[in-house]
Amino acid sequence: QVQLAESGGGLVQAGGSLRLSCAASGRTFSSYAMGWFRQPPGKEREFVAAISWSRLGTIYADSVKGRFTISRDNAKNTVYLQIDSLKPEDTAVYYCAASPHFGTDDYNYWGQGTQVTVSS
Repeated sequence: QVQLAESGGGLVQAGGSLRLSCAASGRTFSSYAMGWFRQPPGKEREFVAAISWSRLGTIYADSVKGRFTISRDNAKNTVYLQIDSLKPEDTAVYYCAASPHFGTDDYNYWGQGTQVTVSS
């Protein structure tokens, strides 16, 4: 089992940057694919990015390509989401998740989320 805890959210002006972190507990972190999702106010949760256990594979939603970068450090049991050129429409609660399969869905474990608010 994997427990996840996000951090790094906050209030930032449009055009700014944030780095979100997700710390995982459990010995098997390195065997899981990791993903980031977000839920904007009044909308459903949506896929943002994923990274394979080996770090060789990454997937991004079209809306964040070129601005978001997912990475992981298996030695630290941590996955990161670097967010650059923030836009007001990036305002959302951001969640990290773990899956035995690399992809955009089928995630078994979820964190509690961290709020990102972008002011215009």
